[in-house]
Amino acid sequence: MRSDIGRLPAHGANAQEAATTREASYTKVARPGAVPVLGHAPQFARRPLEFLASLSQYGDLVRIKLGSHTAYAVCHPALVHQMLVADRTFDKGGPIYDKLREIGGNGLGTCPASAHRQQRRRIQPVFHHQRMPGYALLMSEEITALTSAWRHGQTIDVPAAMHQLTTAVTVRTLFDAEGDPSRLPAVQSHIDALAIGVTRRVVWPLPVLHRLPTPANRRYEQARRELHKITAALIHDHHATGVDRDNLMSVLIAADAGGTLLSESEVHDQVTSFLLAGVESTANVLAWAWHLMGTHPEVREQMQAEADSVLAGRAARLSDLGALDLTGRVVTETLRLYPPDSLMTRTTSTDTTLGGHPLPSGTTVIYSPYQLHRRADLYSEPDRFDPGRWKDIGKPPAGTWVPFGGGPRKCIADTFAHIQATLTLATITAGWQLNPIPGQKVRPTGQAVLAPHKLTMRLHQRRTTPPGTGGADRR
Repeated sequence: MRSDIGRLPAHGANAQEAATTREASYTKVARPGAVPVLGHAPQFARRPLEFLASLSQYGDLVRIKLGSHTAYAVCHPALVHQMLVADRTFDKGGPIYDKLREIGGNGLGTCPASAHRQQRRRIQPVFHHQRMPGYALLMSEEITALTSAWRHGQTIDVPAAMHQLTTAVTVRTLFDAEGDPSRLPAVQSHIDALAIGVTRRVVWPLPVLHRLPTPANRRYEQARRELHKITAALIHDHHATGVDRDNLMSVLIAADAGGTLLSESEVHDQVTSFLLAGVESTANVLAWAWHLMGTHPEVREQMQAEADSVLAGRAARLSDLGALDLTGRVVTETLRLYPPDSLMTRTTSTDTTLGGHPLPSGTTVIYSPYQLHRRADLYSEPDRFDPGRWKDIGKPPAGTWVPFGGGPRKCIADTFAHIQATLTLATITAGWQLNPIPGQKVRPTGQAVLAPHKLTMRLHQRRTTPPGTGGADRR
């Protein structure tokens, strides 16, 4: 991995002089190609990822238009870092968060900066490192439960299987010790419909279009209502048991250290927010990882050798993470190529500057992890899947790897998600090989959420089969 070192944040005695030089060197331009009335919306709608990836070729701060809405795309990692650190100036807002709040209210991931610190203090203990061993045990149980129904030669819908797993893990670890399996299958279809709806509302920010009784709008509204019902049922079940299970739900319902209780709507917002984030992001990362391993058999073979050596026929444990070096790097590289969110938005809360350029209060600012992660000046052969690029590398330079965001608003569950993905890949790899279907073309869906479209794979049971992963040992 390489970096545009001369324009990344400076340190030491010359930092102030370097900062002045940097501010003068950043460019602010308008992206060409806007058409009357619609702006860049047609190009964005047709090829969203290509559109995002192209922005950095024009400049560091690029003005785009989606309909009548103007936004500035932040394309340089140093500026992205500056923006994410200044979370009160560049507050969560803009088209994406306006729509996410319609679904999840003002939960931790969507609330304004004024409410964030208090919410994060309340929730942070749920993701303390001391809780991870218990979460990892539940994750292993759910991995075993998923694969116990698999059979040699079976063809599976990979995203659906990974959604089933992450839904079960999220419900068990954060909300309910048992969960209600009858509710789980519905979550994925609702989240998919919402992801499609949010993307359409961002690309075409014309409210009148989204009030029309079209099939797509009806699916979006129905999914929003149904997800709220699932959230309400999770909260009701917790109250009905009367048991403090020391999980996220218990923390949300109990009074904080100052004796403050959340309102019913505040609890509902938090549960919905974590249900959405916990299920969708990790499921998509896992689905992409299986696809990448299927198309890179040399990496898959190395991962199999690592899993066989470390696990010796059992499910992965939290204590194995240090030895599962390649598996962890596969997760990191998958997050680089296919970050959970291709596009995020912010809104300036006051008149400010970025890269030496003025931005008035109320300006919509966007950044794209997908675009940043595929810059050729940051990553050699940026479109190539290469877990080796992360070997013996410490923390990446600020703003160059941001699948979980950054600054004070960095995802609170980033460690939880990385652990879940690593344990899942290692455990399943030890027992199963997922083979691509010949002739199948896998591509990202046209959504802000990066999900694979129509990914099915065929199961091959390996010699080493961790306990409970289904079927007889094929020797």
